[in-house]
Amino acid sequence: MEESKDSYLSIEAESRAVFRDKASKFLAVALPVTSEEEIKVQLEALRKVYYDANHHCYAYRLGLENHANRANDDGEPAGSAGKPIYGQILSKELSDVLVVVIRYFGGTKLGIPGLINAYKTSAREALDQAVTIEKIVMTPLRVAFDYPMMNEIMRILKEDGIKITNQTSMERCEIDFQIRRSLTGKIENRFSRLRNISLTRI
Repeated sequence: MEESKDSYLSIEAESRAVFRDKASKFLAVALPVTSEEEIKVQLEALRKVYYDANHHCYAYRLGLENHANRANDDGEPAGSAGKPIYGQILSKELSDVLVVVIRYFGGTKLGIPGLINAYKTSAREALDQAVTIEKIVMTPLRVAFDYPMMNEIMRILKEDGIKITNQTSMERCEIDFQIRRSLTGKIENRFSRLRNISLTRI
């Protein structure tokens, strides 16, 4: 993935929707997540709250590229639940998102087409309720330089609106900062023109 691609869509906060078919209830919960550890915590929390449900089917997608993803049918016929849920995440081009559809069986079987429709529709309606946000991929960098260069270094950082995350000011100074990935080459080029400067990705 080229460095010019440094943003993607996610959701701002939790959103929910309910779909019913032949007395079965499908509660869809869409959640913003950033790691597989967080997903595990969210799934466990939902299982505790809705402990009496028949199924907790879900899908998730993380990151900008090399997406970590999974679709889980949780006992429903293979491909009838997790895959349709994941399809809705893909259709909205979202990432860093988990969608869980909790089913209460109403006594009448829906068949494979009915299940696919129910999980797809409930997931889509939950995501439709969500506020979509843009997430930026940042590159963490560290610049090391002699103290007399401080003003020049700070001027460059200020001009590019860079967020400083850590700073040590001694004879040899270090500043850690983050910059949009698409601007990384530009800042590296600017610093390469200065003498006795070390810029590394961290």
